[in-house]
Amino acid sequence: MDTDLYLIALVPPPPLREQVRALKWEMQRKFGAGHALKAPAHITLQGPFRLARDRRDELEATLRHVAGLQHPFMVTLKDFDHFSTRVVFIRIEDHTPVVTLEARLGAVLSATQLLPVRPRARPFHPHMTIATRDLGEVDFQAAWPLFRERNFNGSFTASSLYILKHNGDTWDIHTEYTFGK
Repeated sequence: MDTDLYLIALVPPPPLREQVRALKWEMQRKFGAGHALKAPAHITLQGPFRLARDRRDELEATLRHVAGLQHPFMVTLKDFDHFSTRVVFIRIEDHTPVVTLEARLGAVLSATQLLPVRPRARPFHPHMTIATRDLGEVDFQAAWPLFRERNFNGSFTASSLYILKHNGDTWDIHTEYTFGK
């Protein structure tokens, strides 16, 4: 059975994506952490999953349905934070609308049995990654003091869900599902 690798996310508009990409390049140049450059700036709602190609239409119909029920909402990005010493990210000020959308999406995907139900190891914490996986402990210790004191301000109206598809090397924005309300 042929499958493709996807993730579902909120994606900011191009100017903000470019700002975040510049931060990812900075992390790569200064600290050798370039893994985050493999995806455009995004907020993950459903982490990477494999889906049989013959179920693609079902996934698209489900995402159109979920997006059609969703009101657009503002996402405000403010400064930086981290998870352990592996991930540096831009904080989202008010998580509530993102968390609500993620829960609704997860419930629908689970009910349709498009994805296997996996219990979360930790609560969902929406964020926009600028360094991950290849940020080593020593590099984190050098990078974090710089980002801890640094300001970042950005915002966008979340008005669509996106499928990102893995091309074998990087993640591409594949399909957009505009919110309906």
